[in-house]
Amino acid sequence: MPPKKEPAISAFERKRLENIANNNAILSGISTTADKIIPKPAAPKQKPKRSSAPRVKRETVPRELPARATRQSSRLAGLDADSTVLKRKAEVEAEVESEKARAKRLRVSGDLKLGDIKVEGRKWEAGVDVMAALKGLGVRGAQPGVRTFTDEDVEETADKKLKDLRLRMSGLKLYEKWAVNDIKVVPQRVYSMGFHPTEDKPIIFAGDKEGAMGVFDASQAVPKIEDDEDEEAEYPDPVISAFKTHSRTITSFHFSSADANAVYSASYDSSIRKLDLDKGISTEVFAPADKNEDLPISAIDMPATDPNVIIFSTLQGSLGRHDMRTKVVDAEIWGLTDQKIGGFSLHPLHSHLVATASLDRTLKIWDLRKVSGKGDLRHPALLGEHESRLSVSHASWSSGGHVATSSYDDRIKIYSFPDAGSWSAGQNLSDRQMAPAHQIHHNNQTGRWVTILKPQWQQSPRDGLHKFVIGNMNRFVDVFAANGEQLAQLDGDGITAVPAVAHFHPTMDWVTGGTASGKLCLWM
Repeated sequence: MPPKKEPAISAFERKRLENIANNNAILSGISTTADKIIPKPAAPKQKPKRSSAPRVKRETVPRELPARATRQSSRLAGLDADSTVLKRKAEVEAEVESEKARAKRLRVSGDLKLGDIKVEGRKWEAGVDVMAALKGLGVRGAQPGVRTFTDEDVEETADKKLKDLRLRMSGLKLYEKWAVNDIKVVPQRVYSMGFHPTEDKPIIFAGDKEGAMGVFDASQAVPKIEDDEDEEAEYPDPVISAFKTHSRTITSFHFSSADANAVYSASYDSSIRKLDLDKGISTEVFAPADKNEDLPISAIDMPATDPNVIIFSTLQGSLGRHDMRTKVVDAEIWGLTDQKIGGFSLHPLHSHLVATASLDRTLKIWDLRKVSGKGDLRHPALLGEHESRLSVSHASWSSGGHVATSSYDDRIKIYSFPDAGSWSAGQNLSDRQMAPAHQIHHNNQTGRWVTILKPQWQQSPRDGLHKFVIGNMNRFVDVFAANGEQLAQLDGDGITAVPAVAHFHPTMDWVTGGTASGKLCLWM
């Protein structure tokens, strides 16, 4: 048979074959180069054959534990992914992390002159410095606008004594010299407040999320306008002094019972400072010896019997005691829980008794007269505890022996311990003794943008009737008696945000509230 003829290749097909050959050559070169740059993976090692000899168990070397509590598995704890406990825990963790991120520098050490750290701005430049007026005082799910306590509730009160008290407390009027929107006491969200104990005039301190401290003297007079008929005339701004005393959130104020010129403040920047109103100097009285140690302080209190000792709680679940006459390294710090202690207080008359409120959902009563244990296990004696369904935000003692708490189960609980002064050191309180005497339904769901609602007692009421205030998510401040009866719901024109941080003056019927925009409300 004649040989088959090869089919004729078109010019297009010939070009295609040439391109394929050229591409193969290029790819081959790339592969060769890659082999030189990228090392081949090592061959897997063969497992050694098991010896018939018995294995010798190695001694476990103890691993050093971290200084702070480790994260816990919510799944193993049996919590649902959408539970309120987890949401609140996430909010707290986010708050702490955001605080760390916003802190551009470590806490300020040493003494600070108020003239050097004054916060500048329109609201803080005008007129006479408030600090000059403070010298020499001497020792003496919200529904905005929807009321939950009305005038009808007051009028329909059958008990005459209770009705008179309700009429008196409901008669407190919102400060009229300036509108609420004009009294911007601090630049950022108000996180803490306090009345100076003087009865001569209302002097209010406020701390914000960024470490600024504002001071407002509500007794200042409003200058008269020369032309009263001029509708365009503007009243001057209120005189407010604001100072950057801390580098992070100011969480608590305390006013010394022995020195009216001393104001103590605590912060998430791990420090406690003392402001001398007479000298205008802010001095650091406590901070960890290691400047890099993070010990965010959530609250402070001082025993009335010893003005040199300061007690503090932390976001790390610890309680500390420091004698300011000693070195910082001598301070005692006790780990009480793995979770945040949001607030605590000392019994005003029996200051060895401490009530703590924690993210672990408990109110606990401790006795500082009996501290036992060694190392990390050393702590005061636990007298008793009561567990709520969700986290407890704050625990506040009254001088009458009541403890008021706010918690995320939308309850205010009032515990009654009239015989607390007779308790022995290390006494065990029964579940019945630790049960709340009264429970009040109260919306405490603040979320991330409103400061946590905390009850604050009037420490030394002139009328002898124990009562406390707490912010209301409907843009009011609520006043309650020790027996759970509501006494008033304070409001007024121009309140456009929740006065979440509410405080009672220690003796006078003056109430103040602070908002997320740094504004101040005052009822007198």
